[in-house]
Amino acid sequence: MQEFEKTISFGGRDIHLRGGLLAPQAGGAVLVQSGETAVLVTATRSAGRQGIDFLPLLVDYEERLYAAGRIPGGFLRREGRPPERATLISRLIDRPMRPLFPQWIRDDIQIVATTLAMDEHVPPDVLAATGASIAVLLAKIPFYGPMAAVRVGLVGDDFIINPTYKEVETGDLDLIVAGSPDGVIMVEAGANQLPEADVIEAIDFGYEVVQDLIKAQLELIKELGIEIATEQEPETDPTLATFIEEKTAAAIKEVLKQFSLTKPERDEKLDAIKEELATAIDGLEDDNPVKVAVAENGKALGNTYKSVTKKLMRQQILDEKVRVDGRQLDEVRPISCQVGLLPKRVHGTGLFRRGLTQVMSVTTLGTPGDAQMMDDLHPDEEKRYLHHYNFPPYSVGETRPMRSPGRREIGHGALAERALVPVLPPKEEFPYVIRVVSEVLSSNGSTSMGSVCGSTLSLMDAGVPITKPVSGAAMGLIKQGEDVRILTDIQGIEDFLGDMDFKVAGTDTGITALQMDMKITGLPMKVIADAVNQAKPARLHILEKMLATIDTPRTELSPYAPRLISFKIDPEMIGMVIGPGGKKIKGITEQTGAKVDINDDGTVTVSSIEGEKALQAKALIEAIVFKPAAGDVFVGKVTRVIPIGAFVEFMPGQEGMIHISQLADYRVAKVEDEVNVGDEVIIKVREIDGRGRINLTRLNIHPDEAAAARAATAARA
Repeated sequence: MQEFEKTISFGGRDIHLRGGLLAPQAGGAVLVQSGETAVLVTATRSAGRQGIDFLPLLVDYEERLYAAGRIPGGFLRREGRPPERATLISRLIDRPMRPLFPQWIRDDIQIVATTLAMDEHVPPDVLAATGASIAVLLAKIPFYGPMAAVRVGLVGDDFIINPTYKEVETGDLDLIVAGSPDGVIMVEAGANQLPEADVIEAIDFGYEVVQDLIKAQLELIKELGIEIATEQEPETDPTLATFIEEKTAAAIKEVLKQFSLTKPERDEKLDAIKEELATAIDGLEDDNPVKVAVAENGKALGNTYKSVTKKLMRQQILDEKVRVDGRQLDEVRPISCQVGLLPKRVHGTGLFRRGLTQVMSVTTLGTPGDAQMMDDLHPDEEKRYLHHYNFPPYSVGETRPMRSPGRREIGHGALAERALVPVLPPKEEFPYVIRVVSEVLSSNGSTSMGSVCGSTLSLMDAGVPITKPVSGAAMGLIKQGEDVRILTDIQGIEDFLGDMDFKVAGTDTGITALQMDMKITGLPMKVIADAVNQAKPARLHILEKMLATIDTPRTELSPYAPRLISFKIDPEMIGMVIGPGGKKIKGITEQTGAKVDINDDGTVTVSSIEGEKALQAKALIEAIVFKPAAGDVFVGKVTRVIPIGAFVEFMPGQEGMIHISQLADYRVAKVEDEVNVGDEVIIKVREIDGRGRINLTRLNIHPDEAAAARAATAARA
């Protein structure tokens, strides 16, 4: 590949492209740089494998900690399993790229994006996504592109392109828009309850810039003398498809109109039609073209039958505006909700069911020390809200090995997390670390939005004071030419055979999260806007059903949830609380059974299942950091006696000395004549000298002061 350099300016920032220098054996490679963030993106195509009947596309995003001048932690001191955020960025690149490859391709295609350098202003994700399009074009792989992605933020009342990490964190919107020449192809967003109109405007604003980036890519390949690959789909004999449609169309249509059928019942009837079809083909002459086609390709019968079913299901929706379960296009399936399903040892439970989709979300409250430390390139150091999503095989009536969470599980958990973060209470008001686990018990479409709804119920059941409840719905699409039907609350078959999966979550005020994936090459803004607006009444309907079950967060936490007490100390006193080698803080934990977390800013959080233990630990810490003043009166205990006086501990870790002249209002010949080790005495702080030493006295203490000191000591005990 010839070397080239090109700079694209947009949104107040330059993107510098460099190719032909790095990764010369990759099919196509480009270094995409903006600011001090640089991502190397490669695309490579290799010969296909036997028996593949799908597009074998693999997209990987890699982070190297040297990109931020850091050395990995752990024993091996090298990168290991990709962090969650890297997995999410891999999905972010994959989702807009996959629909733009011809689906008949059977060659292996791999896109690898590696962040080589990164600053704190330019996120690498959208650079990697746009770079993937450029790398594929350079590799001359058939592609319905170019594709580009941009990030849109909202600062004040203004939309901005390319917001920095800080602008995203402090703003009300983090939106990524990806598009092709045919329209918007992917949307990913988190928002602070923005109205639908604002979100639509932001998507439109982002797509205008996407078109500029697409134009720049076309100019680049023209300058390089590269033409977009135009391989044609291999011709297939229509004999088998025609035969199957003629034999099964009437029976399939009849099944699709039996609206009372459940998903398993419908699947059983469709499978029975397929079995009858297979029997009919077996009865044909051996030289019949249909039988020959099935014999040559064992998957031809199943794939063609699936295509016919897809065509007929879509046609029914387009022509008759009726769905396979008899619902209208904008109708939501029946909903049921429960809370408190599990014993209170589990801090909060929410069970949400929409049609055959059922999700149970469980909330656990933890201490600040339970926060997840983020060991990746991005500025966030920890997460205090964790949302995990599990999708076991029994949820779809299947069996398969149970492995660690895959990209889908991580992505769905992240989407639900993003939807709920805007309504969580601030750390100062509710210092708990919160983990929600969504267990998909039954799946028939939109389990991620079921997770959002179930988790809202669970959080309220756990007593988390969320500002507003959140609900979500998934929108679908059937598009044939200019004929478009938008579907509310899609079920599994409509997702599988449809053209769009558009998830919208939010409160009654506005949207908190969006995620749109396409199976076609793009949609105009009008269709996007219609889908967003059609989702609103569905969300509100679902929210109404949820609030009928629980309308406000519980005022009491589970008796098994930790009790947290948070307070501030002088940061300079942190060392005194911890003590040499952690001796003091370990002693407090052993004495009280409470857990103590201390932040660098002096915030101390004490946690214990028993509130009294937490209060006891707090009192011990406050005593350590307490700064006495001249005139304060305490009850203390004599710890040491020396010839010139006695040392008295009047607060845990706080000690002062009574000079022999201050032991009594008469001359004392010997200290032991007045006090001995272990004696309890009433003392007053006489002065604190320039070296911080505390001088005490037993003189001039009023009886009321002594009584108050005894009461304070009893209260601390």
